[in-house]
Parts: sequence; structure tokens; C-alpha cells
Amino acid sequence: MPKADTRTLLREGDGGLVRRTTLPGGLRVITEHVPGVRSVAFGVWVNVGSRDEAGKAMGSAHYLEHLLFKGTHRRSALDISASIEAVGGDLNAFTTKEYTCYYARVLDADLPLAIDVVCDVVTDALIRTEDVESERGVILEEIAMHDDDPTDIVHDEFAAAMFGNTPLGRPVLGTIDTIEGISRSVINGFYRRRYRPGAMVVAAAGSLDHATVVRLVRKAFAAVLDGESLPRPPRRAGRPPRRAASVKVTTRATEQANLVLGVPGLARNDPRRYALSVLSTAFGGGMSSRLFQEVREKRGLAYSVYSYSQGFADDGLFGVYVGCLPAKVDRVLDVCLTQMEWLAADGLTADEIARGKGQVRGGTVLGQEDTGARMTRIAKSELHGDPLLGIDDLLGRVDAVTGDDVREVARDLLSVPTTLAVIGPFDETTTFNAVG
Repeated sequence: MPKADTRTLLREGDGGLVRRTTLPGGLRVITEHVPGVRSVAFGVWVNVGSRDEAGKAMGSAHYLEHLLFKGTHRRSALDISASIEAVGGDLNAFTTKEYTCYYARVLDADLPLAIDVVCDVVTDALIRTEDVESERGVILEEIAMHDDDPTDIVHDEFAAAMFGNTPLGRPVLGTIDTIEGISRSVINGFYRRRYRPGAMVVAAAGSLDHATVVRLVRKAFAAVLDGESLPRPPRRAGRPPRRAASVKVTTRATEQANLVLGVPGLARNDPRRYALSVLSTAFGGGMSSRLFQEVREKRGLAYSVYSYSQGFADDGLFGVYVGCLPAKVDRVLDVCLTQMEWLAADGLTADEIARGKGQVRGGTVLGQEDTGARMTRIAKSELHGDPLLGIDDLLGRVDAVTGDDVREVARDLLSVPTTLAVIGPFDETTTFNAVG
């Protein structure tokens, strides 16, 4: 078998070491040794998500997340879960619009078991007809549970209003119709085509030795490695389409109205993302944020209010969420739109920028004091083809954000028509003040 290529990507000041080995078949193994811990987070990240589905395959990526735990040639569904739980570990998975992750967190002594189980699940799933049928009901229940929570579904409705009938505008879970209609052959075909070593990144962080992880992963993937394949390139950024203002109203007999108001945002590798992070945090990221003060503290219009941003390979969004009484929606929208207009015109004050930077800095550092978060950071960097920055470098980029940077990104993003999604006791033809 061809020789693997190993490189050191990063040496942290605290002794942390990030190394990457590319195995035959294009499978990338990236690890971070974290001093002073006794656990390891291990994950297999697949560069496939719901935006890769088309036609009859809608819902396949999330369906597979369920089916891969139903059994392999070596393990039953019970064997898979019990083996990790017997050593006090956690085993789980999640699907997004652009990738899927299968992961475990265990004590360092149990890392060989975690690697064997997770890799077995990913590479040797049976995808049996009886499992597809039994899990169909489970997924329909998951969709029903999701649809019963308006604080969740309003974000799906906002994405649908923002991106329209495109892969980014469709729900990750699929719909009742697509899940009821999808066949075993479609799901199995999606699995066989998409779950190739070159489309995967294996990541681990914690108390580990890189060479040992590579050896164990190579053994676990031995049956599917192909020496002629290369790593799948990261998704290419394109030019997002122009969008007109839109309002999407979903009628529900709820006591509270849930709404998301927003605009197109930045792609995840846009250099302005650090300025947007500071802007979003200061604008609506905490109790001292402008939105919290204006909407809740000064006027008592809502209990929950915040802003957020999300970036994809070629697009993004920036939104404001509010939950309020239905009678207060127009007043809430008036306050939010006014603050967004002022933000676009004047940016943030020096005090707001300082608080925003402090929150981003603290969140960055505190978030990395967990092996799961560290594993996620190195995996996403590799999967997306982004440079892997050390914590000090990340903090430096946040510190470098200026008031002009914030004003520029605010002006660019907020000087366009807004999109609104509302769930509540409204007629679907209801119009709302000042949106457009």
C-alpha cells in the first residue's frame, strides 16, 4: 500500500500539537494532542449534507445518520451503542446542510475501541430494508417533534424564505412527503456514492498519539481505501443570487409569535467574518447587547431576543430572532428595523465594539477547553480547506477588528431588503409594518 503523507500543521504554546496524515484513498487523519486531559474526542466527518441531495434523495443524508447505527456485519445496533456506553463514553451523530459527523468521546485508554466502533459504523453499514422501514417512523416522529416547536421551525421557515426552493432553503430532516416516499435503494445508492474515503476527514483531539491513531484508522478503513483516489476538494464559493424582500407567514395557534428578520450574510471563509462576529455579538449576543436593551429592557416587548450569523461555502445569512406576544409583533419589528437601519448608517459605538470583542475572545478560549470543541475545530478547518489558526492567531484577528470594519460590514449587509419569517396566530396573507 502507498506510503502515507504526514505533516505538522500547528504547534500551540501550551504544548498542543496538530498533525495531519493523508492515507491512500484520500482519507485525511488529523489529530490534536491536548496536554493535561484524560479524554479523547474522535469523529469521522463526511463532506456530505442535505444540500447534496436532489429529487428522490431528499432526506437521505439525515436518514443515513440514523441507519448507520442500525448494524454492520460485525455489530448489531445494541452492540454499537452498548460497547461505548460500557466504558462510560458518548456516541452520537449529527447532520447539517454541508456535512455529517459521527463521533464518540471516551477515556484515552478506550480510544482504540472508539475508533473501531465509529469507523465500523461509517464504512460497513448494512442499510437493510427492515431497518429503513422501522427508522422511517422514527424520523417522521422527529420531524413531528421539530414541527411542534415554533422556536425551531421558524429558522427553517426563514431559510426557506431567504434561499427559496434550493438545497440551502430545504430542511435538513426532509419533509413528511420525502421521507414517506424515499426507498431503500435511493438511500443505499447515496451511501455507496458519497461515503468514500476522499470525502471524509477523521479527527481526534485529547490525550492521544498521532501515529497510533493513524495506525488504528488505517486498519479500520483497510477494506475501503483506494490508492488512486484523492481528497475531495472543499466546496467552491460561488456568487449568491440576488434576492428580493419576502415575508413568510406560517399559521399556528400559538400563545407567542416567533419571528426571524434578516438579510443575506457572509460565506464562511469571507475575511470580514471576524468583523461580523463582533457586530453580531454586540448587536444581539447578550444581555448588554443593543437589541436586548432596546427590545426587552427598555420596552419589555419580548423575553427572548438575539442576533446570529451562519456561513456556508458560497452564501450566508444574518438574522434577528424574537419571541413575543402576537399583538406586539409590529412594535418589535419597528424597533428591530430601526436599530438595523442605525447600525447600517453609524455602526457600533466604541464601548459596544469593546464589549463585543471581549465576548468573542472569551467564547473562543472557553469553547476550546473541551476536547469535543477542539476536535470540531480541526475537522472543520480540514473539511472546508481553511487555514488552521492557533488560538492566539484567532484572538489577534478579533482584536484587529476596527470600528470602520464593523461599519463597512454593517453597511454592506443591512442596506438591502429584509426577509421575514413569522409563526403565530396570523392569517398567511397578513402583512407587517415596515418590512421590505
